[in-house]
Amino acid sequence: MSAVVTMSDLLAAGVHFGHQTRRWNPKMERFLWGERNGIYIIDLRQTLQLLEDAYAYVRDTVARGGTILFVGTKRQAQYPIQRHAAACGMPYVNQRWLGGMLTNFRTIRGRVTKMLEYERMQAAGDFDNMPKKEALLHTRELTKLQRNLNGIRNMDKLPDAVFVLDTPKEHIAVAEAVRLKLPVVAVADSNSDPDPITYVIPGNDDAIRSTELLCRVIADAALEGRYMAERSGVAVAPAGERSPEEEARIAAQQAEAQRAAMAEAAAREARIAADQAAKAAAAAAVPDMRPAEAPAASADAGSDTASDDADGPSAHAESVSEADDAETETPPSASQGAA
Repeated sequence: MSAVVTMSDLLAAGVHFGHQTRRWNPKMERFLWGERNGIYIIDLRQTLQLLEDAYAYVRDTVARGGTILFVGTKRQAQYPIQRHAAACGMPYVNQRWLGGMLTNFRTIRGRVTKMLEYERMQAAGDFDNMPKKEALLHTRELTKLQRNLNGIRNMDKLPDAVFVLDTPKEHIAVAEAVRLKLPVVAVADSNSDPDPITYVIPGNDDAIRSTELLCRVIADAALEGRYMAERSGVAVAPAGERSPEEEARIAAQQAEAQRAAMAEAAAREARIAADQAAKAAAAAAVPDMRPAEAPAASADAGSDTASDDADGPSAHAESVSEADDAETETPPSASQGAA
């Protein structure tokens, strides 16, 4: 174990720094060396010994063909969890812990299968043959599934153990593992509860360098266990790598999905063409309900208007002359009055 990590490595990574004295769990008192400037200092001598025990357990578990689920969703732990878990071929959860990932694993596995199906459809070009809105909805769902479930895409069964960073934040994962009686290997800071943890690693779970170092140690244990399994003949396929049989099966599924998508697109085009033809036939079969005399009536109305316009000047002249004659005539009553 001394070749993996030393006391100077732990000190340089800041593994000995705990939380403030007002933020602590009294159950962690036995793992604390003391406090300085209002901050608890973790006893690194115990950390070295307990880290060696956790290393040996992870190594032996993987050597027997087991898997370790890496869990850490806080921002400073997401990248180390993903990088080291992928390096040692183990599943991981680094974005969000969905309730029931362990206790309701059958449902979660169904969603992983759905994600893999969407990926095959996208690779085969099925999304391009779909209507734009449907393809957009499938793409959004696939992105969401990949964000939350991409780390466990190859985990076909429950893991043999769980490695957790920051147990207060991942308390649901710890509770599910305890309920299923799965061993929990976890980094316990001064504010953690060590009771549900099977293999406690006292240390700082907030600093980036500390989480990077501790994740690397557990990943090295998994890699050593994988090497021991290969030497002893235990088949442990690295996560993310497929066997030739799986590659052939996936290629056949993609080809079948592509044929089905092309057939569905052709059927949809034929259905659309049939609907358009039916609409055109229905429009041709509808009789013309407009009155037949409407054009003649409009022509008569136009001729009447033209004749009125033509007679207009003469009629106006006659009305003007009659008005002048009326003004020249003097009423009899008026002439008698003047006499």
